[in-house]
Amino acid sequence: MNESSITPGAHAPKVGFVSLGCPKALTDSELILTQLSAEGYQTSKTFAGADLVIVNTCGFIDDAVRESLDTIGEALAENGKVIVTGCLGAREADGGGNMVRQVHPSVLAVTGPHATHEVMEAVHQHLPKPHDPFVDLVPPQGIKLTPRHYAYLKISEGCNHRCTFCIIPSMRGDLVSRPIGDVLTEARKLFEAGVKELLVVSQDTSAYGVDVKYRTGFWDGRPVKTRMLDLVRELGVLAKGYGAWVRLHYVYPYPHVDEVIPLMAEGLLLPYLDVPLQHSHPDVLRRMKRPASGERNLERIARWREMCPEIVVRSTFIAGFPGETEAEFQHLLDFVKEARIDRAGCFAYSPVQGAAANELADPVPEALREDRRVRFMAVAEAVSVERLRGRIGSTMQVLVDSAPGLGKKGGVGRSYADAPEIDGVVRLLPPQKISKTLKVGDFTRAHVVAAEGHDLVAMPV
Repeated sequence: MNESSITPGAHAPKVGFVSLGCPKALTDSELILTQLSAEGYQTSKTFAGADLVIVNTCGFIDDAVRESLDTIGEALAENGKVIVTGCLGAREADGGGNMVRQVHPSVLAVTGPHATHEVMEAVHQHLPKPHDPFVDLVPPQGIKLTPRHYAYLKISEGCNHRCTFCIIPSMRGDLVSRPIGDVLTEARKLFEAGVKELLVVSQDTSAYGVDVKYRTGFWDGRPVKTRMLDLVRELGVLAKGYGAWVRLHYVYPYPHVDEVIPLMAEGLLLPYLDVPLQHSHPDVLRRMKRPASGERNLERIARWREMCPEIVVRSTFIAGFPGETEAEFQHLLDFVKEARIDRAGCFAYSPVQGAAANELADPVPEALREDRRVRFMAVAEAVSVERLRGRIGSTMQVLVDSAPGLGKKGGVGRSYADAPEIDGVVRLLPPQKISKTLKVGDFTRAHVVAAEGHDLVAMPV
């Protein structure tokens, strides 16, 4: 649960806010919070202390659906006036009708994702906005739910792919790329506000601009193509001027991604790629209807490492997809070891209502799915630990996330290899130099002395 507290005025109406799900949903929440603040609303840290509550939901997998429905129920019990938005709001129930309204018929309104206008209309209807907007209290970068030193930058909405296990296109629609000038303007505002790490997110970052045929946009009076390579190059140059990082997420392994790797080798982008591979066996990938052939991913990753030896590859995989044989699963284990995937997550396949994969032949029994997930994670963790141990003795730049008492007793940070909340951390030991301090949001150099699990231990220098 992400919360934000804004205090534009003692008599401002209060809105409770809960943001669930992925970073794409988080950026939707930030847009809504920014608009609420611009119109003079205050946000409350508690359900009971609010005039109404907005719940931004996730509806991708069963666990997320349950969490969202439980949170809505909790908000209704404690407050009674609830507006629902997000992916779950777009899902149908068994037999038709809206799932949220079927389970919680007393909610005030239900919208789908990226629906700031519709959410605000519902807020206006049930909690009229203040007479005097406090626009001057809204920071230029908008309201953020992340710590001050890092932020997510969403470059597009929706997805053109029809992966058989996924229902996101039915909830978020087809790909819609944001105008490149708007994206770069938002990035600059974030850097100006003190953001030191910008995390680029979307459903398919590699496809940015496909929907508009890579048309030329304008920024700062210059023509810039609406294309992934051009966008991340501009972001990298911009970030360099502020001494900040740019990290890329949800990058499908299309051939043109190779063009981005030299920017990492040059230091314009972090040498880090979050690539949602999902599987390695060509037959499984075909049943998944995944874009980009999996047959050459080993070669592609090897080529990336040739161009930029420091590159870190993170990915997610599915174990126990319908029809997956033991040989196909073993192919996946061999791939993870040979590709040396630095950071890997794995889900046991979970049927999602409305997904085409539900109709595939030879479903894998639930117990076997979970067994394969456990086996996968054992292999993936062994690979990750080996990669981490190779960093012992090196000195790395670390972005400080936590440093009580200016770090006199140590702190916690992240290297370029660690995205917030999904990867490991760098545990910083108390500095040996009396004059050395650590400050949240600052960079520090640190000498790696040990690897423990998914984390590194380092001494600030």
